[in-house]
Amino acid sequence: MRRAVGQFLRYLATERNASELTTKAYREDLLGLVDWLENTHGAPPKVDQLTPQDLRGFQAALQQADYARSTISRKLASMRSFYKFAQRQGLATSNPAKPLRNPRRQRKLPLVLSNSEMGKLLQTPPGGNVAGLRDRAILETMYSAGLRVSELVGLCDGDLDTAEQIIMVRGKGRKERIAPLGSFAIRAIDRYRSLRVHDPSEAANGVAAAVFLNRFGRRLTTRSVGRMLEKHIAAAGLDSRTSPHTLRHSFATHLLDRGADIRSVQELLGHKSLATTQIYTHVSTANLRAIYETAHPRAK
Repeated sequence: MRRAVGQFLRYLATERNASELTTKAYREDLLGLVDWLENTHGAPPKVDQLTPQDLRGFQAALQQADYARSTISRKLASMRSFYKFAQRQGLATSNPAKPLRNPRRQRKLPLVLSNSEMGKLLQTPPGGNVAGLRDRAILETMYSAGLRVSELVGLCDGDLDTAEQIIMVRGKGRKERIAPLGSFAIRAIDRYRSLRVHDPSEAANGVAAAVFLNRFGRRLTTRSVGRMLEKHIAAAGLDSRTSPHTLRHSFATHLLDRGADIRSVQELLGHKSLATTQIYTHVSTANLRAIYETAHPRAK
């Protein structure tokens, strides 16, 4: 089964153009299943011998270990995808993961910064040095275009059209979309780009010029952006749970609060399904309810 999982992971990377993060998640999910099966049955499992009962046992073990419902659902989805691949390759005659039902999900509203909190965060990076200008440009860009952190660090100079105030974004599955940029983000990017210095060795190797660089002149990583945000969140005195994705949540919620239609927000976020975007309508409704209860004399 380990060999079959290896084949599947190579298929994801080479034929499906899956991102490193996606491939890593599948690897952890499927090898975790293999390890559990080996520990339970005492022998390496064979792909075509697994039954729905085996996988229900794994699901029950995850529940007993207090895994989040969303994590269990993701692992079940990984198993279904793997077995679809195994069937196509003639490694299995059936999909034992197909009958399994996902645990009912608890829908948690995402953390969103208010307008004033967002403004405070954007003003936190200092403007007197390159690092501060870079950090401000990063925050402005993420909030202006609703980018995932992976999309932000993947931006290259050729993806920017500052005259038209748009950027080319490569999202999940390397799908491309055009995203607008506001004037504040454009100005912040231009100020930073006028002072940054690229590592010359990257250009010599034909590496595309990244927009946002670390102190060595190389492309930033997602982890670096997370650490940068933690520093500025602490300096601004904001909720410590704030993550790079919180800026994307705030982008979508603030648009809906100001009358944007949900289909447009779906396009701007690059969501494949409208159901994914609809969580933000619940956030907007919650905000409206809080305002109503505070302002209306007979609300309570």
